[in-house]
Amino acid sequence: MARFSGLHLLFFSFIIATGTISLVSGTVITIVNSCSFPVWPGLLTGDKGAQLNDGGFELAPGATMDVTPPAGWSGRIWGRTGCNFDASGTGSCLTGDCGNTLKCPVGVGGATPVTLAEFTIGKDGRPDNYDVSLVDGYNIQMALTTRDGTGDCRSGGCDSDLNGSCPNDQRVLDGANNVVACKSACEAFKKPEYCCTGAFDKLETCPPTDLSKMFKAACPRAYSYAYDDKNTSLFTCTNANYSIVFCPKA
Repeated sequence: MARFSGLHLLFFSFIIATGTISLVSGTVITIVNSCSFPVWPGLLTGDKGAQLNDGGFELAPGATMDVTPPAGWSGRIWGRTGCNFDASGTGSCLTGDCGNTLKCPVGVGGATPVTLAEFTIGKDGRPDNYDVSLVDGYNIQMALTTRDGTGDCRSGGCDSDLNGSCPNDQRVLDGANNVVACKSACEAFKKPEYCCTGAFDKLETCPPTDLSKMFKAACPRAYSYAYDDKNTSLFTCTNANYSIVFCPKA
């Protein structure tokens, strides 16, 4: 699933009051909603660290929001859909829900199936690592692009709408029988050979499934299953800023 390691542009921030120096990342992740409907981004910091941007917020169609992770940050960002929250932030989402609240709690990720953007922001001279993962299934189109960086800096993502081609037994439906997400084979069938667990916990014993092959054909720049080819799925960049765009073709 997530494959974290990393680097990024660092700058020194002098705290005048104390005379100490702290090391801060210059990274900005801009989240863009190009969908015709609202999206509620969710954020998870690894190792139960402090949540960025309170863990989640609403993005209206056409709106953007900047996230500024610190150096060394590892985490996930995803889009929740079909949400309904009251004035206190209590509610739920059809996809990507994180504990029935607008602001995802510390340590709580998005309910699968969900399209994930995964990052490790580097420090101490190491590059950032980033990817878009369909290992936990798919719910929304997502593009992940870089700005200003040096190195490989390829774009990742899944521009295709996979819900329409999802097999019937792996579909997640809303109340009107519309397909709102597509389960991974692991989640749908709960078998070790699909989840790459137990005796199937290495590349040699866990080949791609028919569904992961379909995911890869439609979205060649995203992880389709746990042992997908890193060269086509996991990317690195130095001194970069990033954009996550929901519904990039809308």
